[in-house]
Amino acid sequence: MEEPTVPLIPLHPDDGLIFGKLQEYRKLSTEVLLQSLAPGQTGSLKSRPDGTIMDGHHRLKVLRERGIEVNYLPHDIIPKFPLD
Repeated sequence: MEEPTVPLIPLHPDDGLIFGKLQEYRKLSTEVLLQSLAPGQTGSLKSRPDGTIMDGHHRLKVLRERGIEVNYLPHDIIPKFPLD
């Protein structure tokens, strides 16, 4: 796992997130949300090398609502492969 060096960039705007999914994540503790985003597991926080978020938008929004700085959370970096 590479150490994140660029801030995260949302792929989807907050107003495009699913309300019901946000409500479910809001029921979880901050600790549980952070653990669910940890690298190397199913559902981990994933981004492209440029910081574009690929997985974790809803959980990050809830963490930001709670005042957590999410930009440099450890996460899996997914390379973007060029098209042939």
